[in-house]
Amino acid sequence: MRLRLSPEDAAFRAELREFFTTRVPQHIRDAVAAREELTKEQMVESMRALDDGGIAVPNWPVEWGGRDWSPLRRHLWHEEMQAACVPAPIPFNASMVGPVIAAFGSPELKERFLPATRRVDIWWSQGFSEPDAGSDLASLRTSAVRDGDHYVVNGQKIWTSYAQYGDWIFTLVRTDPDAPRKQAGISFLLIDMKTPGVTVRPIRLIDGGSLVNEVFFEDVRVPIENLVGEENHGWDYAKFLLGNERVGIAGVGGTKWLLGEAKSWAGERLRQDPLLAAEIARLENDLLAIELTSIRVAADSSDGRPQPASSVLKLAGSEMQQKVSELVLDLAGERGLSSDPAAGAPAWTRPAASSYLHLRAASIYGGSNEIQRQIIASSILGL
Repeated sequence: MRLRLSPEDAAFRAELREFFTTRVPQHIRDAVAAREELTKEQMVESMRALDDGGIAVPNWPVEWGGRDWSPLRRHLWHEEMQAACVPAPIPFNASMVGPVIAAFGSPELKERFLPATRRVDIWWSQGFSEPDAGSDLASLRTSAVRDGDHYVVNGQKIWTSYAQYGDWIFTLVRTDPDAPRKQAGISFLLIDMKTPGVTVRPIRLIDGGSLVNEVFFEDVRVPIENLVGEENHGWDYAKFLLGNERVGIAGVGGTKWLLGEAKSWAGERLRQDPLLAAEIARLENDLLAIELTSIRVAADSSDGRPQPASSVLKLAGSEMQQKVSELVLDLAGERGLSSDPAAGAPAWTRPAASSYLHLRAASIYGGSNEIQRQIIASSILGL
């Protein structure tokens, strides 16, 4: 089954394909195709190239750089971008804090932050998870106590991706410790990471990288005008943000590209091994179902409300990423255990093990898959 496009949408797809393959620097696209870890400079350069073409943040309101595209066209944008090995716009900016500020921020916050966020003049970090509040995010304890025209913030965040690059961090803090429900009493605060009292400490991961960090706040003074929306309503804004994040975490386009590459890497083995051929066919069918779900979620999210079906998408999409990375590692065999070019193995095998290990976390970040099952059971199935 394939999407049947109108002539207008087919022309739109062709325009996107030309843009992505001609306007985003080749050295960045080559790095993505080789599954290399991009530098901060490469990620910023790529997003600014998209912004120069007016397509970096199509999900934003039009007055702040968004595009009034249909859900199908937003899907085509994602698909063609990933098929061309163009890195997705930095999610903390484009898919997380940007839409929250656009939807709930004051006019002053919008003017101050949205243009700089779109152009990556500010690199945002996400301060949600804590040592005792990961999947159970509502148990967070980082406090923000009002002191005149400032909040004084104390606490710790963990698993903060790319915090070593962060200029600002959007943070969930507890402003009312006596709220009757733990989801209440939480606020959404923007914090300059250069403020005295903010400390970033890297965490070494199983794949050898250090893209996540701990962030500590010790008597950090934050102006009250950096509050997004209303005090003690941060949980509502977090649900809005996480709905957007879970759609992106599914990574449909990138998984489709990698599965297509895996078929070519399998070569003659694919024709000789019926079990391998059946496994790839099964993955392709499942991936098609996830792709159609992503279109449905985008369509049902057009009113800006959190879409419970995004949990289905996150659950299925993250598991699909893991399955395809496992397939690639199986194809690479022992060659996938060495990242040393001197070993003489084909280039595609070298990131196989590190990619497999890195993606073990896909079923945890953005809300663990166990939590997604609970959301599906309560919000969709009514159990």
